[in-house]
Amino acid sequence: MTIVQEPNFWLHFAQSAKQDQVLLITAAFAVLAVIVTLARPRERGEVRTAGGLFALSLVLLLVSSLFQWFTMSSTASALHVAALLVGGIGIINLLAALLFGVGLDSFRPHTPRILRDLCVALGYVGVVFWLLSRAGVTLSSIVTTSAVITAVVAFALQDTLGNIMGGLALQLEGTIRVGDWIRVDQAEGKVKELRWRHTAIETRNWDTVVIPNSVLMKGPVTVLGRRSDQAVQHRQWVFFNVDFRVLPTEVISTVNDALQSVEIECVATEPKAHCITWDFKESYIQYAVRYWLADLAQDDPTNARVRNRIFFALKRAGITPSIPAHAVFVTEETVERKDLHQEKEINRRVKALQGVELFHTLNQEELRMLAERLRFAPFAEGEAMTRQGAVAHSLYVITRGSGEVFITGTDGLRRSVAVLDSGDFFGEIALMTGSPRTATVMALEQTDCYRMDKEGLNETLQQRPEIAEHISHVLARRKVELDAVRENLDAEGRARMMTHMQKDFFARISKFFGLGSGATSAAEVDRLSRPLGL
Repeated sequence: MTIVQEPNFWLHFAQSAKQDQVLLITAAFAVLAVIVTLARPRERGEVRTAGGLFALSLVLLLVSSLFQWFTMSSTASALHVAALLVGGIGIINLLAALLFGVGLDSFRPHTPRILRDLCVALGYVGVVFWLLSRAGVTLSSIVTTSAVITAVVAFALQDTLGNIMGGLALQLEGTIRVGDWIRVDQAEGKVKELRWRHTAIETRNWDTVVIPNSVLMKGPVTVLGRRSDQAVQHRQWVFFNVDFRVLPTEVISTVNDALQSVEIECVATEPKAHCITWDFKESYIQYAVRYWLADLAQDDPTNARVRNRIFFALKRAGITPSIPAHAVFVTEETVERKDLHQEKEINRRVKALQGVELFHTLNQEELRMLAERLRFAPFAEGEAMTRQGAVAHSLYVITRGSGEVFITGTDGLRRSVAVLDSGDFFGEIALMTGSPRTATVMALEQTDCYRMDKEGLNETLQQRPEIAEHISHVLARRKVELDAVRENLDAEGRARMMTHMQKDFFARISKFFGLGSGATSAAEVDRLSRPLGL
């Protein structure tokens, strides 16, 4: 084989380079590479890759010209096509760095990586079509052939394509982002990367779970801790049990003070951690503490810290967690023990009744009789102890806590009347006359009361009806004191109203309790009322 060489290789190479506009393209490439490097230093890796490919294409062009100079046309043509392909890939990579690293990144810093990869892939396809068209292949034949090939490939790789399209949709929509904590079926972890085919999450167990993107698109995915315009934090639950003998308000107050007084590591300050009554079980009450986890990777350690706070808070308050339901309580209940316990309770009730003005004329035996008929009535904070307009024949004596008395007018507005403390009583008019409640009394805190019903007082009044006269006097005086201030009455006006009110209350009490002829007459009321200061 005889090789015929042209007289000047460099002249031949210059002509070939001029035909492909190599100098112009090289200069433009260099300028763009400098712009990208200066504007976005983090894109230097992409620029180096693109520059390497472009330099390789120049070398291939040089080698192609060398083979062409030696008249080895077939080899030269193949090398020339390879040079154009490699150079086109390098240019596409540089343009992607310019478009996404410099252009779009200035307006949208978190452009999905998969969008960039898709554009680069389309650019590669465009380079291939351009080279095929240079080789004389018609566009129609390319489209026809590619359509057939695409159909075959799509059928064979439908699962893979589903994963790719799912990954594209997830990244473009921003449904799931790198750094999010997600739960898919039983897997829960932090999104580490979103790829074309799969999404990888790292669990708290130091495992990496690879989930096909098609699975994420088909099933429900929970993004933990994400809420519009709020910090990333996830609500956690911690449960504990306490015996029925401890009031729920006491447990909740104790736990809330412990959780909210000092910050707990990894627990959000807002919303505040708090305790609620969760459920009533066979032998205990189940409580739940709800708090918001600020660091989603620290769930178990933070749960432990919260449990420690709960345990020591209950310990300080003398509250012990509930004993298991199968435990058996054995107490030797002797007659002496039972009588002693009952006697202490009766004495507490008698002492409470002695503070009620209505019963100042009762002797010790009568007070004890009433005390035996009292009922313990505890109320939680915010609970209505009586309601305006309700019909309930009961009187309440507050032994602990406080309550607000308010009325609701026809306009729907609420007006505060008074605040009742320990030792005060309310509901006396409803007990003695059966009238509907004239006001609402709401517990301002945990409030303990003794409740006396009509039946408990009826026997005492039947045995000594004159007690009704004293009670009517107390009711009348309390009513007159309130009305006199509102109507600005003088002493004489108060006396007249007092006489009228006492007669009215006495008649209503007698009728309500059915005292009948045994009760003091109205004339007798006039006589008996004078020693009482009228």
